Amino acid sequence: MAAAIQIMTDRGEVEGSVSADSKIRIFKGIPFAAPPVGPLRWREPQPVPSWTGVRKALAFGSRCMQQHVFDDMVFRDPGPSEDCLYLNVWTPATSAAAKLPVMVWIYGGGFVGGAASEPRQDGEQLAKKGVVVVSLNYRLGVFGFFSHPELAKESGHDASGNYGLLDQVAALRWVHENIGFFGGDPGRVTIFGESAGSFSVSALMASPLAQGLFQRAIGESGAFFGSTLALKPRRETEQADAKFAESLGAPSLAALRARPAEELLESAKNRELLRFAPNIDGYFLPEDPAATYEAGKQSRIPLLAGWNSDEGSFQSFFAKTEPTAQNFAERVRAIFKSNADTVLKLYPAATDDQAKRSAQDLSGDQFIAYSTWKWIELQATVAKTTVYRYEFDQAPPAPSIDATLSSPISPGAYHSAEIEFVFEALPSKRLPWRPADSQLSDLMSSYWTNFAKTGDPNGPGLPKWPVYGAAAGYPVMHLGSESQASPDNHRARYQFLDSLGSASR
Repeated sequence: MAAAIQIMTDRGEVEGSVSADSKIRIFKGIPFAAPPVGPLRWREPQPVPSWTGVRKALAFGSRCMQQHVFDDMVFRDPGPSEDCLYLNVWTPATSAAAKLPVMVWIYGGGFVGGAASEPRQDGEQLAKKGVVVVSLNYRLGVFGFFSHPELAKESGHDASGNYGLLDQVAALRWVHENIGFFGGDPGRVTIFGESAGSFSVSALMASPLAQGLFQRAIGESGAFFGSTLALKPRRETEQADAKFAESLGAPSLAALRARPAEELLESAKNRELLRFAPNIDGYFLPEDPAATYEAGKQSRIPLLAGWNSDEGSFQSFFAKTEPTAQNFAERVRAIFKSNADTVLKLYPAATDDQAKRSAQDLSGDQFIAYSTWKWIELQATVAKTTVYRYEFDQAPPAPSIDATLSSPISPGAYHSAEIEFVFEALPSKRLPWRPADSQLSDLMSSYWTNFAKTGDPNGPGLPKWPVYGAAAGYPVMHLGSESQASPDNHRARYQFLDSLGSASR
């Protein structure tokens, strides 16, 4: 039985446990905001009431309300609940005087799924490299991003929506006020996340509400630049969401808040054309993040960001047509029209195999790569901070994902494949891992924790990772069986996609 350990926070004492090897102190299910239930549904997170006695922090809190969305997500919590605003801490520190760097993880899942209890995101092994790891839950879907004119009126900020992102700010404030008790340094906080978590990191850097709560940022696949998860203004989302409320026969906020959570979740799922997602609310995000970054008003902090080599899927590009060179060219001409010749030069399709590869690349670029590239570019050129860029190239061993999945992920270094490598959590998936995988996981966790410690991923015995910029040919650290940096040889692709975006603005 692991030993218990107690720490006093600003709201009361919590009791955690010690890892089996006695190296890490673990606290699970610490509340960082009041349960967002009843009248607190669709409100900015409120302070946690203080408690007396010792609160057990031995198990993960419930994940936020969600359907079963992603087959590769495995949870270790009691199940979905509106009462879900809990975080977890893994610390190697034995006293508050340690002042170790802090890494705050934000999970992905398209803002509709995910939780901090996933085994592949467990912070124990990462903490053994000398950092305090924090992971948090945030509201999702209709509970996290529903907007409505009445909500704006009662907010005090003339804003509605983005409650899930406000949850993240509340967790960061908890870290700022409490992590010192766990041996962390509130002045050395790195936020990092994957997919929707990476989008969140880019948004937190743009939000005035989060300024000063972190000093470094890591983004794994995604940012709010481009068509994926494109942000709409609050007035537009409020109109759409008000129609959703009307369809439920709920004439007021009180009536909406009285509806059972499960009923709301099911009703939201049944509206295929309606997606509850972040918006430009005028409070958390005063404007589109692109405008904030282009004006240099974002957090001017070091950034480490990148994406995986197989983010996209050639199947999704070809849709119901055969993956041939001829069909690739035909689809490109249908989609890109007058720009088709440029696309076919950047994504060549001389053979069927080359067409499949180009379709995979184009799909991935449009899905994730371009938006992440744009984020990196603006941070490096406008904010003029130190930026490091990577590409994750390591395909997990077959089977990469259970063959029974209803929506199989494309083979290769697919979207989200890097997570267990970063956390040194390869055993969380029952795959025939190879020595090269373990070596890469050790390398990546070293790069990530070094960056959290100093703002520079480099360290003794690690392949040199150059700073991103024109002088060095916009170097990319390729993370794979032979990890090394090389100049970006796909820059023209992202510049082309950027020109399409500029033309539409």
